Amino acid sequence: MSGLLRHHRDFRLLWGGETAGKFGAAVSTVSMPLVAVSTLHATTFEVALISACGWLPWLLIGLPVGVWVDRLRRRPLMLAAAGTSMVLFAAVPVLARAGGLTLGLLIAVALLTGGSAVLFQTAYSAYLPTLLAPADQAEGNAKLHGSASAAQIAGQGAGGLIAQLAGAVNGLFAHAATFLVALLCLLGIRYREPRPAGREGVPRSLTGEVAEGLRLVAGDPWFRTLTLFGAASNLALMGYQSLTAVFLVREVGLPPGAVGGLLAMASTGGIAGALVVRRTAARLGTARAMLLFELGVPSAALLIPLTAPGAGALLYVAGSFGVSAGAVAGNILKASFQQSYCPPPLLGRLVASSAFLNYGTLPLGALLGGALGSALGVRTAMWIMTAGVPLAALILFFSPVRTVRDLPVRPAEQESGGPGPGGAERDGAPAHR
Repeated sequence: MSGLLRHHRDFRLLWGGETAGKFGAAVSTVSMPLVAVSTLHATTFEVALISACGWLPWLLIGLPVGVWVDRLRRRPLMLAAAGTSMVLFAAVPVLARAGGLTLGLLIAVALLTGGSAVLFQTAYSAYLPTLLAPADQAEGNAKLHGSASAAQIAGQGAGGLIAQLAGAVNGLFAHAATFLVALLCLLGIRYREPRPAGREGVPRSLTGEVAEGLRLVAGDPWFRTLTLFGAASNLALMGYQSLTAVFLVREVGLPPGAVGGLLAMASTGGIAGALVVRRTAARLGTARAMLLFELGVPSAALLIPLTAPGAGALLYVAGSFGVSAGAVAGNILKASFQQSYCPPPLLGRLVASSAFLNYGTLPLGALLGGALGSALGVRTAMWIMTAGVPLAALILFFSPVRTVRDLPVRPAEQESGGPGPGGAERDGAPAHR
């Protein structure tokens, strides 16, 4: 992989653009809720609603986007998504300075940028294997997820600092700027992917191709298990994450700048997960490593509701560190598995179909967290939602994943008309984007 990093110019550009985007996303995860709390004086449920709207497009357009990604070249789709997000995030501080920012507009921005994220993430997941040889994909995924975690740390710290020094609204300028960097990096990639080949004599029906992706997920025991786990896990993850800003500011009593710093410290778990996942998988096996990272390590989430002022804030760091480490490591294992196990012509639909359920529960989790926080109190809601993190992983424990050492690795089938891979031995929780 060291040779790849030195000499693979297109991968370095993709890596740089993706890292810049993750940095900006981390800034906005701090800035958007703080804008709602401190500038628009939103209620607990309204703050959760903004988080929900950021993920709702996975339910609304996730499935057809998967078909478009399989039909079209991926890089132009990524460029369009990044450009749209750049304009939308830059518009928020402009509207605020003009006195025109409202809760409705902030929700609209969350929805539209969420839609752009659906397009970018689906295209990106299917585009990476076209740049890297199969032998490099596992290490490439580890590098990308590791740098994403590092960018999250820096972005959350920067988001809190910007919120403290210049106001939460101005933090969204930083996010817009990172999409400009991502655009420039994507434009610099020299590789031109061929137009995806159609299937001769086979009608190209949108609903038929969507159904094909859903059958791929439902019909394969490994894809099905990992998708169900991802859906349950993300419901719990977003349930407590949607309450984090309100919990730390109003319940624990931290200033906005301290919230960003605390989130940055907690996100170092993602780097730790990316650093140890390959060695752990080699020693234990990929299936056993999956259980360790998705069930054992994230059980630290139960420390989060114990967070208190002063030194008690470290309980939040410890709990979120475990969740972040487990999620990033699990996502690396999942990405490598999908890219090798799934037939390439179906990869976009696989990503979109599994994400339809995995990411589709994120808005539901945010709304559930907001409803519980409003009805029972924020700390009680945090107890309920964090308990759901290890409970969701029991889906993996009581599945074929527990019965094998390794998830299946076999050459992807080259034809696009088959029913999808079957047979042999593998999740993901993207909430630590």
